[in-house]
Amino acid sequence: MSTLPTVDAANWYETIRMGDGVTLIHEPWIKPFFRCNIWHVRGRDRDLLFDTGLGHFSLRYHVPLVTERKLTCVASHTHFDHIGCHHEFPDRCVHPAEAEILADPRNEWTVADRYATDEMFDGMPQGWDTKRYRILPAPAGRLLEQGDIVDLGDRAFEVIHTPGHSPGGIALYENRTGILFSGDIVYDGPLIDDVYHSDIDDYVETLLRMRDLGVSVVHGGHFASFGKVRYRQLVDEYLAQKRQAGCHLLRAR
Repeated sequence: MSTLPTVDAANWYETIRMGDGVTLIHEPWIKPFFRCNIWHVRGRDRDLLFDTGLGHFSLRYHVPLVTERKLTCVASHTHFDHIGCHHEFPDRCVHPAEAEILADPRNEWTVADRYATDEMFDGMPQGWDTKRYRILPAPAGRLLEQGDIVDLGDRAFEVIHTPGHSPGGIALYENRTGILFSGDIVYDGPLIDDVYHSDIDDYVETLLRMRDLGVSVVHGGHFASFGKVRYRQLVDEYLAQKRQAGCHLLRAR
């Protein structure tokens, strides 16, 4: 039986500049399926942080990028791998359907009870203990709903409500550039619709509504970013799978 390397806080995070003022912050010692993409966007008046990862090591302390300027921290949804460091940022936003979870992130509500185990890792974070893992409460100061705008001064991201994977899922879309931060509703990997408070009918309705969005690049909640052709392909693959399974919303389409 192989023993995983132990990784300290200084070597836990990695930042990758993606262009268009977007930087990927991720935790490369977590296996890809469980590894949340944390997205940082530079704005004129303030920056945007979309999701905050596992939360075992401080994001504020170990990633200087997130402390350089005023910052709005948005939760794509409240599963544990996306909100671990939200408590470190005072300007926090979430959809109303999951505000209670962000304020009281119990393991059974954040699916940490199912997924936050030693099996997540390719390198064991120093001090990790599955039995003691908890996310700290991070009540939101602003609730984001469909059509709301996250304004960075020179950049405006429209909120798209994306129920399905979870009831309060949101994506952020910049109309000027076609950049979509999609959260966990669509990414280039196995889409999950069977965890606590997932709803397949909602998932189908969301993807039908988003299918023709004019995207140029999609930065998902997991795995690599992709363009508009792959975006349409991933959406259609999911809808075809559900049509074959007899989803009543797709029978007439």
